Amino acid sequence: MRRMKRITALFCTAVMLVNVCACGNGGAGQNGELPVYEGSGAPVKTENDIAECFTIYEYENGGSLIETSSGDRLLVLPEGVTAGNTGDNTTVITLSPDRVYMAASAVMCFYDALEKTGDIRFSSLEADDWYIDSAREAMERGDMIYAGKYREPDYETLLSGGCDLSVQSTMTEHVPEVREKLEELGIPMFVDRSSYEPHPLGRCEWIKVYAHICGCPELGDKLYAEQKKHFDELSGNERDNTARKTAVFFYISSAGRIVTRKSGDYITKMIELAGGDNVFDFPGDDNASSSVTIEPEQFYTAAKNADVIIYNCTIAGEISTLDELIAKNSLLADFKAVREGNVWATDRSLYQEIMKTGEILTDFSAVFTGSEREPEYLYRLE
Repeated sequence: MRRMKRITALFCTAVMLVNVCACGNGGAGQNGELPVYEGSGAPVKTENDIAECFTIYEYENGGSLIETSSGDRLLVLPEGVTAGNTGDNTTVITLSPDRVYMAASAVMCFYDALEKTGDIRFSSLEADDWYIDSAREAMERGDMIYAGKYREPDYETLLSGGCDLSVQSTMTEHVPEVREKLEELGIPMFVDRSSYEPHPLGRCEWIKVYAHICGCPELGDKLYAEQKKHFDELSGNERDNTARKTAVFFYISSAGRIVTRKSGDYITKMIELAGGDNVFDFPGDDNASSSVTIEPEQFYTAAKNADVIIYNCTIAGEISTLDELIAKNSLLADFKAVREGNVWATDRSLYQEIMKTGEILTDFSAVFTGSEREPEYLYRLE
């Protein structure tokens, strides 16, 4: 009987390890066995709530493995621990790197929420381009310094400054020579893929990734739960479909082109979750861009009777009045939302505030429901 129990226990353990190795959005099983090292124990997969573009495995000694949907892995080791052969697609760093080069501007909000902005030493943006106070103030103090754009980093500054992690957006995939150079210099690189999450709340869940990198996973869980609460509260108060308002989200470029968002974009989905119906239907494709440029005639026909206009100021620059908007395209004077004064503009910080997605969703809801609540990230054009 004792022998049978032992065989059964060994079989269950084997099955558990097989399942751990086979799961993961990036296909851990396809890329080989998950790495183990002395004192690590077997890695245990954590369950995501809604995110689809990352998987986290935790080790007994506090280490973790982060695997993204691209198949790249980031092995985060406790201080003083080393790992053996981990495979070509695994980057190894020590827990809580504190001389980070932030070349993915959307990620700064995660570090800000975790109160870890002090771990960012190098920035791909100048101080005036940051709308996150802690980042801008750190650069003004000199605690964070400019180290070149993502496509052309200042390698000498990064190397001499002891950069211990480069966080990049997927834009770096268009400049493979950057990855090659960073690898040559021995600077670890992690590519953030939060922008590929199909649900806006999934973007927020990436706070868990950076909480594991920074060594505070419990805080990451707490911050995610706070954002999820906004979504839960809204879904519990869905309005009748007959009361939904049509909406258009766009901006006009300096060249006069009208640019809106694809149907699968997170902004479009937030509009829908908040009670609005986007007047445009542009399915996503293999192009990583979430923007669509449309002809004025097509825009006029589809959007002239929209109940609500939301003008995107994050790219085209701020405007404050309806006259400024109409000056960009005189056809807008005939739009229903313009005539009725139901035109809103976004705050410039919108794209840098992933960890305020719940609050932004609530702002959208206030616009579509006519709530008296004063939005924080939207403002009405007078």
